[in-house]
Amino acid sequence: MEYTIPKSIGEASVSELTGRKAALFDEIARVGKALGNGRRLQILDLLAQGERTVEAVATATGMNLTTASANLQVLKSGGLVDARRDGTRQYYRLAGTDVARLFALVQNVAETHLADVAVAAAAVLGSPEDAITREELIRRRDSGEITLIDVRPHEEYEAGHIPGAISIPLSELADRLAELPAEMGIVAYCRGTFCVMAPDAIRIAEDAGRQIKRLDEGMLEWALAGLPVEVATVN
Repeated sequence: MEYTIPKSIGEASVSELTGRKAALFDEIARVGKALGNGRRLQILDLLAQGERTVEAVATATGMNLTTASANLQVLKSGGLVDARRDGTRQYYRLAGTDVARLFALVQNVAETHLADVAVAAAAVLGSPEDAITREELIRRRDSGEITLIDVRPHEEYEAGHIPGAISIPLSELADRLAELPAEMGIVAYCRGTFCVMAPDAIRIAEDAGRQIKRLDEGMLEWALAGLPVEVATVN
């Protein structure tokens, strides 16, 4: 009869703890899985501006309803979004401010450590000379030097905007440029650092012979910095 030497209690404990730790990290990795898709990041970018229905998410991101719903379910499974039902409509929102911070940090880490991201961002955002910092924006706004415009859709402006900003969605900008005083500088902002609406506003203005600067970040970073946010209804 063969005799097998039993593992020591210490060895067994180490093995058990290693297994438990692996299981723990597998659970934590669900957050990474939820983040590991560009379309889901688009959804987080949208929900950082406010609560949306599945249909609104699909429309805003260019996804079909099935794809948008599936991605929202992955984000929910990863603990990044919450859902509520109102009648037949399902509404989604970020699960907390910490999720907004995580989303902003992921973008910052990607731009800092992935050269391809920095190159792609530069191609989308245009020249750094077109941008101004938050500190410069506040100084120039408070001294009355600029007209600040929010080029996000009206519902995002209503959910929260930088005090003093005028709502002129990007789709309306070309027709409403004449409303903006020619003697003052114009600064546009949108959702966040990588939002393309403000850079597009610069190009629209240039085509009309006007000049616009953009904030080098957006509403996401403004709110996360704890700066004042106004909520208003656009008539």
